[in-house]
Amino acid sequence: MMSPLRLLKNGILTENPTFVLVLGLCPTLAVTTSASNGFGMGLAAMAVLMGSNVMISMIRKFIPDEIRIPAFIVVIAGFVTIIQLLISAYAPALDKSLGIFIPLIVVNCIILARAEAFAFKNGVIDSLFDGIGMGLGFTLAMTFIGGIRELLGNGSIFNFSMIPSFYQPALLVILAPGGFITLGILIALFRNMQIRKEEESTGFKPDFDGWEKLDACEGCGLKKYCGGGGLSLPCAKEEKEGDA
Repeated sequence: MMSPLRLLKNGILTENPTFVLVLGLCPTLAVTTSASNGFGMGLAAMAVLMGSNVMISMIRKFIPDEIRIPAFIVVIAGFVTIIQLLISAYAPALDKSLGIFIPLIVVNCIILARAEAFAFKNGVIDSLFDGIGMGLGFTLAMTFIGGIRELLGNGSIFNFSMIPSFYQPALLVILAPGGFITLGILIALFRNMQIRKEEESTGFKPDFDGWEKLDACEGCGLKKYCGGGGLSLPCAKEEKEGDA
């Protein structure tokens, strides 16, 4: 059994689904036009993550490997239906704002990835905390991106005006190109912070003078689950052969 705090930290920081694994970009780019939309979408996804992880972990021994993906989708669809009914009943404005992206949680690659890579191979408690951690990481990322886009595009956060009236909103930020730009900048900043932290903790500074030192799996958050193919870049192999 893994430490709950480690699982939470893993989902929020180490393997953040948005900034590290770069999963679930469809709702991330489409929904985060405001902080409230991002927060609502994140909470919905987290609820589904928690429920589906626990359920799949409980029944994993009864699911044949050959049909595990369809089984995952059926379980996830059940929880998505429950969440959609609750949102439509108690938060109709949010339901209207998110629209089709709530049902699309069924095929969200974050939830399917956690079901395949973690819940199907671990116990109920670990799967629950994995769902909470990944859900919190996704919610924080969605809210942060939505807050930045809303602040720069509308001059407000959670519909509260934060910038003087003379400010001219940058409408590009709340459009699709602005979503890509904002996400790209945040991913770069997040990765830079991770690299600096790794350098401080290990005292090792990466040296990229030689292509042979690069690993095709380096930087992939799922590397430890697949074992890391260790596939060297073709140019590295050619360079080694030439030296020989």
